[in-house]
Amino acid sequence: MEKTMVKQAVPLQPTEDDGKQRFHLQSMEDPMLEQMNENLEIFCPVIDMLLVSSFTIGIAIQMDRATKRIEPWKIAIIVVSVIVGLALIIGLITFLLCHDQDRYYNASFLITNVKYDPQYERQTTEEFRHLSQEIETMISEVFKGSFLSKRYIRSHVVSLSPDPGGVLASVVLVFKFASADSCGIRRQTFSFTGVERIIGGQRAQDGEWPWQASIQLDGTHRCGASVISNTWLVTAAHCFRGGKDPRRWTASFGILLRPPKQKKFIRRIIIHEKYSDFVLDHQYDVAVVELASAIEFTSDVHSVCLPEASTIFPENASCFVTGWGALENDGYSVNQLRQAEVKIISTATCNRRQVYGGAITPGMLCAGYLEGKVDACQGDSGGPLVHANSRGIWYLVGIVSWGDECGKPNKPGVYVRVTYYRNWINSKTGI
Repeated sequence: MEKTMVKQAVPLQPTEDDGKQRFHLQSMEDPMLEQMNENLEIFCPVIDMLLVSSFTIGIAIQMDRATKRIEPWKIAIIVVSVIVGLALIIGLITFLLCHDQDRYYNASFLITNVKYDPQYERQTTEEFRHLSQEIETMISEVFKGSFLSKRYIRSHVVSLSPDPGGVLASVVLVFKFASADSCGIRRQTFSFTGVERIIGGQRAQDGEWPWQASIQLDGTHRCGASVISNTWLVTAAHCFRGGKDPRRWTASFGILLRPPKQKKFIRRIIIHEKYSDFVLDHQYDVAVVELASAIEFTSDVHSVCLPEASTIFPENASCFVTGWGALENDGYSVNQLRQAEVKIISTATCNRRQVYGGAITPGMLCAGYLEGKVDACQGDSGGPLVHANSRGIWYLVGIVSWGDECGKPNKPGVYVRVTYYRNWINSKTGI
C-alpha cells in the first residue's frame, strides 16, 4: 500500500511560560487512513500539510522570540511559503468537500520528552488515559482557530507504543466532511473501565455509540437497531411480530429515548424471506428498515461499518453490546442507553449440551461469558454487537437475537451473525 511520508517533519516546540509540560509532537508517518467501508480506500494527506504548516509557523514564532529580529527577505519567504501551503490545503479541502469524501485520517506522532511506560499498553489504565488526553488536547489546539475548526470534530489516540525516541502515538483524526458513507468512528472514548453490564450496568455517554437506534411501535420502544447509512437501519426480524405496518413505526437516535437527538418515520420494513413468526428456531432473524427521510449525520448520530462477508471475528475477541433493555429478566426498558463488554464464544463451545445443545446454526453467533451475569436483555433485541479493529474503527459483528433469560450461567447471548447475512443486506439496501 502506498504511504505518504513527512520526510522533514518539524516538531512542535514546548512553551516555557506557563510552567506546564508540553510534548514535542513530530509527524513520523501518515499512512492515510483507509475509508472504512467493505473495500478500504485511501484518504488524501491533507492534514500532513496543515500540521507541518502549523509547526513551521510555531518555529518561526520561536525564532522571533530568540532573535527579536528577522531579515526582511526571510520574512518574505516565510509568508510566501505559508500562503502557498494554505492555498494548496484550501484547494484540497474544497476538492474533498465537493467530492463528498470521508472524514477520517490516521497519523503517528513521536512524543520525544516522555519515557515509555508499560502501562501505556492498555487503554484502561490511568497512565494511558492521562497521556492520551494530553495528546488529544494539543492536537485540538492546533486546529482551533484554523479554517478547519468547523470541520474538525476530535482526535482519538488508538495506541501508545515504545520507540527509541520516546513514545509513538497512533491517532485517528475525525472531520465533519459531507459524506453519507463514512462509518465506525465514535466521538468519545470509553467512559468506564472493566466489565460493565446492561443489566445494572453503566450508562453510555453522548457520542459513544452513535449508530445505536431505537425502533418504536406506536411511540413505545420495542427494539434496538443499527444505523448502516443515512436512510437504512438493520435490526432483528422478531421485533416486528407485533405489527409490520411501517406507518405505526418510528425510529429515534441518540442516547436518550426521551428526548431523542433525532426522530424519523419509517418508509419500509424488509424482513428476511425465510424468517417465520411461527417457527421458534430463531433462524433468519434479520430485517432492514428504510427511513422516510435521511438522518442528519453528526458526531452523536452516525453509521457503523458493515464487515465483508469473508471477515472472521475470532473467539474471545472483545465486543460491546448496547441497548435500552431491561436491567433484569422481565423488567422494563430504561431511558438512557447502556453498554456492556462481552467476548465472542466459539460455536463449538456454545453448542455444548450444557449450553445450547446444538441450537446454534451458522447464521448465529454467541457472545458473553459462560459464568453469566453480563448479557443483553429484553428490549435490547435488534441492537448492535460491535468490535473495533486495530485502528479503532467499529464494525457490526452481530444483532441481538435471543437467549435463555438474561445473564444466566452457561446461557450467553445469541446474536445474528452479520457476515452470514452480509450479501442479503446488500441485496436489499445496496450497502
